[in-house]
Amino acid sequence: MGLTFLRHPKVDAPGICYGQSDVPLAAGSADAIARAVLQVPSGARILSSPAARCLALAQALDGPLTVEPRLQELSFGAWEGRPWAEIDRAESDPWAEDPQNRAPPGGETFTQLSMRVTEALRGVDNAIVVTHAGPIRAWQIALGVVDFRTAFARSIPFATPIHLPARTG
Repeated sequence: MGLTFLRHPKVDAPGICYGQSDVPLAAGSADAIARAVLQVPSGARILSSPAARCLALAQALDGPLTVEPRLQELSFGAWEGRPWAEIDRAESDPWAEDPQNRAPPGGETFTQLSMRVTEALRGVDNAIVVTHAGPIRAWQIALGVVDFRTAFARSIPFATPIHLPARTG
């Protein structure tokens, strides 16, 4: 069984630090959603981040939907919604060196994100999880499928099923 993860469709927010902020979907997202719907089983339980970009996909799927706030992307705190180019490098460089243990001002660490995702998915099996790249990477790391460095060296495709085991314990 396991879990089928779907990252939300592409967004239109070039150069913006958007983490948990709602941003518009990119052109062509309706087609991406339609393709994703055809690639996942109908009737399965659906868990979704509350972000509008995730709900647009989750609501198109056929199955009971639960909105799960713990599946949100990393909180970038004071950086949310700001262009990356305007964020002071004296703040962002130390974070980028150790995002597992350092948080943006008012935000969270990747370790904190991982803890909430792991808690949200504990005991969940045979479900579709509509979320973001960060939570998908966190689950891959929690399963031991990849380490932190490898997880971030790989891209997470938009609106494309990723099948991973469940952790029932």
